[in-house]
Amino acid sequence: MNPKYTHKTAKSTTAINKKSKGFTDEERAAMRERARELAAEARSNKNRAQGENDVLAAIAKMPEPDRAMAKRLHAIIKASAPALSPKTWYGMPAYANKDGKIVCFFQSAQKFNTRYATFGFNDVANLDEGAMWPTSFALKELTAAEEARIGALVKKAVS
Repeated sequence: MNPKYTHKTAKSTTAINKKSKGFTDEERAAMRERARELAAEARSNKNRAQGENDVLAAIAKMPEPDRAMAKRLHAIIKASAPALSPKTWYGMPAYANKDGKIVCFFQSAQKFNTRYATFGFNDVANLDEGAMWPTSFALKELTAAEEARIGALVKKAVS
């Protein structure tokens, strides 16, 4: 027998599988939501108004204080980058460019039981600054300073 090729026994495979915890319930729920979103988009080419309704419905389901932050972010993004189309992404509010690619998104703290909400940007956002730049931000609350910074970042992301 060639020592290069070893055969794993059922016992060793089972031991490995018991150690793996896999995805959490929250992660599996987010993946199911994303699958439903993709299926809905495939069935009917969603228009901007439907995307807006989906985002507002997702925001309405959020507990406070995330709901208030998400509402405010929605208004800031619409004002800063009217060309972006609202849509849900993994059940969370997101904003896509004309090609349908997500530029920025909001993730509720309660969705994944984290201590802060997240506002983030995907790779299509034009935020490059040298060899390193931030792509997501932790949010505990929104003050005028954070709102101004987010508005400026969103404008830059779509420039």
